[in-house]
Amino acid sequence: MSRRKTRPARPARPAPAVTAASPCPCGLPAPYGDCCARFHTGPATAPTAELLMRSRYSAFVLRDGPYLLRTWSPGTRPATVDFDPAMRWTGLTIEATTDGTPFHQHGTVTFRAAYTHTGTPGTLHERSRFARHEGAWVYVDGDFLD
Repeated sequence: MSRRKTRPARPARPAPAVTAASPCPCGLPAPYGDCCARFHTGPATAPTAELLMRSRYSAFVLRDGPYLLRTWSPGTRPATVDFDPAMRWTGLTIEATTDGTPFHQHGTVTFRAAYTHTGTPGTLHERSRFARHEGAWVYVDGDFLD
């Protein structure tokens, strides 16, 4: 039997620093301050399900739990959002959208979100459902596709 000492757990790194001038984590060709920040910090709401999806992805990157909870349907919203300190979101690709425009009440967004977890790369593939709640788009739920 080995008498190896276990290594102490590495301390979690903080969420990446993103400034208003940084490229937006959602992948659109705009600085964060002109893109998702306006939804995260201001009274503006995402006008489409896709923009809400992108802003929620950016909120996961930035570990913005209050925004995620605020944009989650009351019927499916958890009490809290727990962030895995070993998870780093590294890119978002929108594959398809159905409805979800300013003229719809429901919509879907199919996406792939790349990540690394404890240094190991992976991809989350999901079809998310969105609906209007009190006039604003909210995330309802989703199906994992892989």
